[in-house]
Amino acid sequence: MKNTAAVERRRLTSAELAVWRSLFDTTAELRRRLAAQLAADSGLSPGDYAVLLALAEAAGRRLRSSELADAIDWERSRLSHHVGRMEKRGLIERVECATDSRGAEVVLTEDGARIFRNATAPHARAIKRHFGDALSPAQFDALDDILRALTTHLEATR
Repeated sequence: MKNTAAVERRRLTSAELAVWRSLFDTTAELRRRLAAQLAADSGLSPGDYAVLLALAEAAGRRLRSSELADAIDWERSRLSHHVGRMEKRGLIERVECATDSRGAEVVLTEDGARIFRNATAPHARAIKRHFGDALSPAQFDALDDILRALTTHLEATR
């Protein structure tokens, strides 16, 4: 087992920094390609898709604005502006919260649900093409281990 204090004091090597930079650049390129394909296939942005996904998975296809912001890890002001644009396109609607007159709920419309359903299969194919096809089953297992280690570390250092 490594000495944690020694690991914390050690600086990253140039090779380790190069791996970090590669991760940073590669994930940015992956997000860019998936966003472009999603827009071409469905007219949705990644933000639209995240909102629609959270609502599609929610009970009654509705969430309070604060719950939606937490679900997609956005600041409430960012969500408010984005939801306003999505509402104008008929993908969602905002309604008064039945249990709290001060709050609002964001509800997935029938058009939003249809557009989301139609976007899901092409988006899954793009994820497979740009991500899944590049990795072997062993690499998926290794990546899963790496991501679990990072998640555990981030949770422990909050």
